Amino acid sequence: MDYFRWRSEDAHRNALNGHCYWLLRRTGQEARVATQALLGLSVAAKNELLFQHGVNFNDLPSWQKRGAGMYWETVAKPGLDPRSGQATTAIRRRLTVDLELPRAKVRRANSADTESGGCRG
Repeated sequence: MDYFRWRSEDAHRNALNGHCYWLLRRTGQEARVATQALLGLSVAAKNELLFQHGVNFNDLPSWQKRGAGMYWETVAKPGLDPRSGQATTAIRRRLTVDLELPRAKVRRANSADTESGGCRG
């Protein structure tokens, strides 16, 4: 779970930076200038930059802020056995895309996981 929490936070951070970068590029700044302008800015300052240009980052769809999840899902599919002609159920896998990932929960340093020797992420 630590990997997924880290990945979710990383996707959020990258999305905020990406929206800010392309906003600056659309205003005519060159790539190097836009990149330098974002270095060292806090999350609040980046949100304010977007807000000043009419973008409320919190109102964007969650897949644009936290990414999307893709995973295999096992499904039962009714079928017909061609040899016997009897109804049967086949087990298949299908790729599922989840655009509404849950928010990552921040783990506190004194949580039960860290006290029991679990990884901190």
